[in-house]
Amino acid sequence: MRYIILLLIITCNCNIITAKNRVMKEMCNRLFPEYSESFIFDLLPNDTIPNDYFAIESINGKIQITGNCINSLATGLNHYLKYYCNTHVSWYAFDKVEMPKTLPSLPHKVTITARCEIRFFLNYCTFGYTMPYWKWKDWERLIDWMALNGVNMPLAITGQEAIWYDVWKEMGLKDLEIRSYFTGPAHLPWHRMSNVDYWQSPLPTFWIKQQKKLQKQIVNRERALGMTPVLPAFSGHVPAELKKIYPNASISPMSQWGGYDEKYRSHFIEPMDPLFAQIQKSYLKKQTKLYGTDHIYGIDPFNEVDSPDWNKDFLRTVSDKIFRSIESVDSLARWVQMTWMFYHSKDKWSQPRIEAFLNSVPNNKLVLLDYYCDSVEIWRETERYYGKPYVWCYLGNFGGNSMLAGNIDDISNKLERLFIEGGKNVNGIGATLEGFDVNPLMYEFVLEKAWNHSITNSEWVRRWALRRGGQDNHQILDAWDNLYTKIYVHHSTAGQSVLMNARPKLEGTDSWNTYPDIHYDNKDLWNIWYQLLSAKEVNSVGYRFDVINIGRQVLGNLFSDFRASFTDCYHQKDIEGMKKWAAKMDGLLKDVDRLLSCETSFSIGKWIRDARDWGNSNKEKDYYEQNARCILTTWGQKATQLNDYANRGWGGLTNSYYRKRWKLFTEYIINEVLQEREADEKDFYDQITEFEYQWTLQKESFPELSGEEPVKVANALYIKYKKYFDK
Repeated sequence: MRYIILLLIITCNCNIITAKNRVMKEMCNRLFPEYSESFIFDLLPNDTIPNDYFAIESINGKIQITGNCINSLATGLNHYLKYYCNTHVSWYAFDKVEMPKTLPSLPHKVTITARCEIRFFLNYCTFGYTMPYWKWKDWERLIDWMALNGVNMPLAITGQEAIWYDVWKEMGLKDLEIRSYFTGPAHLPWHRMSNVDYWQSPLPTFWIKQQKKLQKQIVNRERALGMTPVLPAFSGHVPAELKKIYPNASISPMSQWGGYDEKYRSHFIEPMDPLFAQIQKSYLKKQTKLYGTDHIYGIDPFNEVDSPDWNKDFLRTVSDKIFRSIESVDSLARWVQMTWMFYHSKDKWSQPRIEAFLNSVPNNKLVLLDYYCDSVEIWRETERYYGKPYVWCYLGNFGGNSMLAGNIDDISNKLERLFIEGGKNVNGIGATLEGFDVNPLMYEFVLEKAWNHSITNSEWVRRWALRRGGQDNHQILDAWDNLYTKIYVHHSTAGQSVLMNARPKLEGTDSWNTYPDIHYDNKDLWNIWYQLLSAKEVNSVGYRFDVINIGRQVLGNLFSDFRASFTDCYHQKDIEGMKKWAAKMDGLLKDVDRLLSCETSFSIGKWIRDARDWGNSNKEKDYYEQNARCILTTWGQKATQLNDYANRGWGGLTNSYYRKRWKLFTEYIINEVLQEREADEKDFYDQITEFEYQWTLQKESFPELSGEEPVKVANALYIKYKKYFDK
């Protein structure tokens, strides 16, 4: 009998290992099916290595990758693709994976270990600025990308409205009340973070049901690839209507957010109220039944809103009650909390208040995300979070803005300091980007720093350049070296934008959301663009992306000079000069739109098409399109403080929105001078506000691709604008 039991155990373990190896084979078939049989994956835990590890070697003409878990195998596969095949796997499903004709052999075995336990990825906002209308095909590629880059703890908040719908209905709310409490799809992240309710509602029933189906696919695949998805739990955010059913409940409105009117304000029930634990239990039980659980939950009670009470005892009690509410349902529960609020509201979150809030939760039960370490490392201001486990995170992007930003050397230095000074409670490294942007190298660099791979920063960039077409041309290598040393010198900040994306003004910008400041000489960037364009017979996915991206930025920066010349002519009352520079501004906007329209990743076409595809009727399709247009432009109501926060350098958007705004402006200013009147920018402000709102209501078909070849278009624009850089 003993031998039979042993045989059963061995058989069971073999079946598990075979199933896990099959997961890796399936990934290869998705990414490069013609090479799938050239890889062997061996799941081999190693007790002598305390952290995750992978090993790669060539055996009998095949590439064998060994690791302690599926996630390590995937990371090992990506290491081989990057450093031996010069192959880059994009996070976008529409980008082809370009492989060499023959798979290179390894001269010797390579073994690499992880430096930390957790590799976190995503931000609540990413689900609004990038992924609100994604289908399974898009998610499938992103999950593969996450696994390949070692991510083992992704945020997984899709599909929660289906659960909340059932919770609120059981508590007495009606169908329309519940769906009206939700927001439109792109705004749901901020609804989930207790910032705004009721905006662009009611949320269609079909959306709620389909998102439930999508979330099941997402978490199943993430778990299959060795990840621990962070699911949401109840933070205290409730519908205002709940107060009518439970009049004695401690429910109160939260502070104003985003410039929205009072009717869109969120409401909060204090965790000390017995109803809080009841709601938590109902939600978690339903969620676990639908999506399973990995016993780790994201809860963020006061994101960019005030606590109802700043007394330390109140804060201490709030966090204690929140944790006890999840622990009473799941005895293995851990709480993941982003610490953005400690940065965003640092005038209110004093160190004693932070300490009070954190220390009422057991040390091993709370994991903190140090959200914006590229700018401010909160761990250094809080005595390493008073002993709580934390994850160092690179934010890198706000609103999905299209702006070259990041500083590789600074990030590298901060991470090395972290592992020396950060304490034993450093649990990991993460990336918390608000939207996928034009700096993919920064996120891959950060995630790779979670592994003991001995490579200098300059060599890392050179290897990146090889994967962008540099294996075929030295100009690409030189261009990326210059980008690294001259352009990627400053971290991302909130409200970045080339001036052409900003609300028109004669001087400065209308708000903090669209600062065009750069920390480099634009002529350097122009010369880098020339280096890229000097590369011949290169047509890789990465090269085309870079040609458009650098051209978009350098010409966008040039627009500031054109606006300055227009303004100078205005002050001199030089009408002919104003007309000349207005025409140049308009032509530049048109040209940039033409360049952007050459690739799907720089075009509004897919964004609008994906949104409309969720509709079951023309009315629903129009609803989703309005939501998709709104988040990119006005964001919410007319002329609120978030106007243009999610601005993008996208084809179609640049021509139909940014270009038309500037054209309206220059025509208005010229007419005022012709009428011998001082320009009243307040009057124009009202006009442009109405234009922006009307644009969100339009229905216009944007192509995903113009059909033009981006390198040819870029070369033509280089010749056209060269004279402005030869001065």
